[in-house]
Amino acid sequence: MENQSSNPSIMLPKQSHPLHQIAETPTHRLLLKQWLKEEELILNRISFKETQIDLIRKEITQLYIFFFLFHSISLLLLFNSSSKEAPVGGCHRSWIPSLCSLLCSMGIIWAVRYKTDVEVHLEKLLEREEEDGKLLGKCVEELKKKGVEFDLLKEVDALRRAKSLRVEAKAVRKWSARDFVTLFFFTASCLVLGLTRVILCS
Repeated sequence: MENQSSNPSIMLPKQSHPLHQIAETPTHRLLLKQWLKEEELILNRISFKETQIDLIRKEITQLYIFFFLFHSISLLLLFNSSSKEAPVGGCHRSWIPSLCSLLCSMGIIWAVRYKTDVEVHLEKLLEREEEDGKLLGKCVEELKKKGVEFDLLKEVDALRRAKSLRVEAKAVRKWSARDFVTLFFFTASCLVLGLTRVILCS
């Protein structure tokens, strides 16, 4: 009796590990399973969006290559054909290759612009998914750390408010990389039209 009274800490029940507490509490256990499943889904969506962005960038690169190949080959063909014909006849018909070049250029410029818009949209979605993953990861860590002391109502409500009140910081800028690319292709198209006229009329 004296030993027991002199060591009261022996009589106190040892506090279990937070994960054991979660396993013994149905609500906390269910919430942890749900969050872990949602975390896995977010990782899958992030991986899928990264794959989509890579594919879009490859398609944009292919459009760049096609633009320069098309105009290079067309200028070479026009130069070879103009050397075999009279300058006057070729100059009168110069509007035909010029129109074809213009239509092709406008089509490629529109396609590049559309693909870059899709890329920017996917990047925003990817950024949002990554932010959701970080918020959810913090909540999972807090739940594992606190165990039954984790306030379900408070923490879940805080997570929902963090998602709903998230404001995307948008930098105000007059020119973007997409605008410079569009301007470059438009300038290159005008240069090709001028070269077409010079080749056929010289």
